[in-house]
Amino acid sequence: MKKIVAFLLAFSFAGQLPAQTTLTQSQQAVQQTIIKMFEALSDRDSVRLKYYCTDDVQLFEYGMVWNMDTLIHKAIVLNTATDFKRVNNFVFTNTSIDKKTAWATYQLRSAINSNGQQRTKEWIETVVLVKDKKRWKIKLLHSTLTRQG
Repeated sequence: MKKIVAFLLAFSFAGQLPAQTTLTQSQQAVQQTIIKMFEALSDRDSVRLKYYCTDDVQLFEYGMVWNMDTLIHKAIVLNTATDFKRVNNFVFTNTSIDKKTAWATYQLRSAINSNGQQRTKEWIETVVLVKDKKRWKIKLLHSTLTRQG
């Protein structure tokens, strides 16, 4: 009887978990490009940030359209906190590739320490990437803030 109850409990929760799929090497490269871009952003490293994006990248943030200069200004230049630390956690829900174009959707949760305060923000994001000289670069990022705390 205990085995049946345990099985039924496990089975009832299985539908609530995202399906795990095996990613291709290209899909992994797409996801790593996104992760590395956010690591550069967290490290406030504009050179690395540009490395992972196209020259004409567009970011749709907070109802506005940003370019690379806007992102660098808001996230790096104005971010002068000496205790700044940002840790990102990604849950990818889709990563698709069609020849030289890729797109990915994910949930991003960032724990941010700045000026003695700790907060957590969560977004749902969609990114479009293009293949440029055998590596993926972010061309467009659309972000929707789902939790700010």
